[in-house]
Amino acid sequence: MTLAARVWQRYEGPTWCVALAIYAGWAMLILAHARLPWWLIAALGAPLVAWHGSLQHETIHGLARVPRALRTLVASPPLGVFFPYSVYRRSHLRHHRNEQLTLPHADPESFYHAPERWRAYPPALRLVYGINQTLLGRLTLGAALRVGGAFAGGVRAVAAGDPRARRDALVHAAWLGALAAFVTGIARMPWWEYVALVAYPGTSLGMLRSFYEHRWTADHAQRTAIIENRFPFGVLFLNNNYHAVHHDDPALPWYRIPAVWRARKSAFLARSGGFHFTGYRTIARRWLLRPVFDPVAISRDRELHLNGRITP
Repeated sequence: MTLAARVWQRYEGPTWCVALAIYAGWAMLILAHARLPWWLIAALGAPLVAWHGSLQHETIHGLARVPRALRTLVASPPLGVFFPYSVYRRSHLRHHRNEQLTLPHADPESFYHAPERWRAYPPALRLVYGINQTLLGRLTLGAALRVGGAFAGGVRAVAAGDPRARRDALVHAAWLGALAAFVTGIARMPWWEYVALVAYPGTSLGMLRSFYEHRWTADHAQRTAIIENRFPFGVLFLNNNYHAVHHDDPALPWYRIPAVWRARKSAFLARSGGFHFTGYRTIARRWLLRPVFDPVAISRDRELHLNGRITP
């Protein structure tokens, strides 16, 4: 193996190529926005923002031989506007406690609701959360619900005097200032247009991957899905749609995931209880307008699990 090949593998060259493609493509799109129709800006900008979210996810688990400060620098520009990278990183690492997946008291990425909280919601909010259980609802309302929840949590933490929350807010504000300076100052793109055509649609597109990547079952090994798709969504999500493979070995680089899936397909299918789909078309056909699962407990045993009173 040549020296170049060893360096390529050791420092995860494919991931750096993705980072270069994202930032170069994003910059060219924003600079050219005035010559493009709004629908083309959205059609190109949303996938770039969603792809950037996948890159952020990869930096949390991968690039182990790269200094963390450099990984953080690469992932921190908030192309999607709404979420500080540092907050996402801490939250996502908590999500990887596999025995706590889907439990709303423990899994920050759960779409389930503890029974007592559900009963306390106003009827209109229960309706919104119910709509959010459909794929169409998730792709339209899901990002707003996530952003609203994250913003409210951040405000509460800052108001409570949490120094880490204040630092997160200040760093994110600085990054947003730099982003706005490029978008509005250099590219002359109105900020509202960037948010409406690029940031929010990109955040919504990212919700497709998480729509049904986890489910409640008593066996936590069966809570994580496999959704087969190499292109375009496998590229867009950096193969994180093979989610059971990722949870089995979070440090596995994204470009090696499909090979591991092919080599151990039978084992993954058996362990996951067949929580497997051949593509996103299947998911859209089944749940575009139908709830994917009940967002709250439907039995006493499950209610105990969701409230954390027993451990699965």
